Amino acid sequence: MQDLMEAVAEHELSVVLSSHLVSDVERACDYVIVLVDSRVLVAGDIDDLVACHHRLTGPRRDPDTLPAGQHVITASHTDRQTTLLVRTDTAVHDPSWTVSPLGLEDIVLAYMTRPADAVRDTRPALEVLR
Repeated sequence: MQDLMEAVAEHELSVVLSSHLVSDVERACDYVIVLVDSRVLVAGDIDDLVACHHRLTGPRRDPDTLPAGQHVITASHTDRQTTLLVRTDTAVHDPSWTVSPLGLEDIVLAYMTRPADAVRDTRPALEVLR
């Protein structure tokens, strides 16, 4: 891996790396694409993805009541509490939420473990080019 990274830096190459080891991806890459069933669920610069994903914890509530622009990736509830993983480009101003940062692994796992019916992407699946 070290030799690869040196060659990439020296020759300004682009490399496609496929791995289930998110720590390796985070250490070696600056851009990530999460594929599930041949569909791109999330893609972007790693720093940008980490900056715009947050865990919200607060009193139980319906995730559909969040302000526009706060997209729920996963939701879990107890009788009294709701925990959401959200993607948003704006700050969360609701004082009833405790906002926690997420690492890349948390984000990737959230997208990969979403129920199939939660994926609202209507784009066609990737096709193999021959």
